[in-house]
Amino acid sequence: MRRKWLIGTLSVTVAVAAVFGGIAVTARPAPQHPYFAADNPRIHVIAHRGGADLRPENTLAAFAHAVAVGADVLEMDVQPTADGAIVVIHDATVDRTTDGRGRVDSFTLEDLRKLDAGHNWSNDGGRTHPVRGKEIRIPALAEVFSRFPRTRMIVDMKHGGAALARPLCELVRRSGMTEKALVASMNADAVAAFRAACPEVLTAMSAAEARVFHGFHLAGLEFAYTPPVMALLIPDRLRDRTLVTAALVEAARRRNVRVQVWTVNDGERMRQLAQIGVGGIMTDRPDRLMEVLGRSGAPR
Repeated sequence: MRRKWLIGTLSVTVAVAAVFGGIAVTARPAPQHPYFAADNPRIHVIAHRGGADLRPENTLAAFAHAVAVGADVLEMDVQPTADGAIVVIHDATVDRTTDGRGRVDSFTLEDLRKLDAGHNWSNDGGRTHPVRGKEIRIPALAEVFSRFPRTRMIVDMKHGGAALARPLCELVRRSGMTEKALVASMNADAVAAFRAACPEVLTAMSAAEARVFHGFHLAGLEFAYTPPVMALLIPDRLRDRTLVTAALVEAARRRNVRVQVWTVNDGERMRQLAQIGVGGIMTDRPDRLMEVLGRSGAPR
C-alpha cells in the first residue's frame, strides 16, 4: 500500500506545464466542511482501529476505551457481509483477529456475530490473550454509529470497492452522521462512487489525489492546485523518506487542507508532528498521544 505514495515525475511535469506553459490556472483553497467546523482541539487524537495496542482492534470495546481516554476521532475499517450488512473489520478474512476462518464477505452478519473478535488479541507479544472468550464481537457499523453518535469518525472502505459506496452513504445519512463521518479509501473508484452518492459527506483525498498534491508541493506549485477536499490522510514515512514536514503542513494550511498522519506510535515523533502543526495523528496508542499533547483523559 505504501508504494502508492511514491511521487512520480508526471504530476510535477503537469504542474510546471500548467503554470508556466500558458495554461490559465484558477486555483482555490479546498471547500470548507462542517466536519472541521469550530474545530477544537487543533490536533485530533485519532484512535487507529480504536487503539489497537490497547484493546482488540475495530471492536466496540476498543472504541469505548478510546472515547474514555479522550480520543477525538475513531478510525475504523468497513466492508460488506454476504447479506449486505456493513461490518467493522480490517482484513478480507476473519483469520487474523478471530477464532474463525474464511472471507468476511462469505459470512452473514448473524454468523459473524458468533466469532470471538478478541480471540487472538494480546498485549504482551502473544504470551497471553486476556480477553479471549469475553464476548467481544465484530460490530456492524450501524452499532458503532448508534453507540457513539457525537464522536467524529474516519470510516475506511477497506473492501467491497465502489459497490459499497451507496449502502454506506445510506447508512451514514440514516444514522445522522453526515457531519461526523469522514470517508476514506485507497481505492480511487470507491472514493469517486461515494462522493457521487453522498456529496454532503466529507471524504479524504484518494491516494492519487494525495500524490498530485504532494507533487505540486515538491515543485513549489501548490498555489496552482485546487484540492478537491480538505482532508489529506498520509503516512508519516515512505520507506526511508519522511513525507510529513513543516513545509508540507504549511502548504496544506494555505490550501485549507488538514494533514492527518498515520500511523504514529512513537512518543517523540508525536511531539515533532504536534510542533509542526499537523491536523491529526492516527495512533494505536491514543493514551500516549494524549500525554504528549498534555491533555487529560481516563487512565489506561
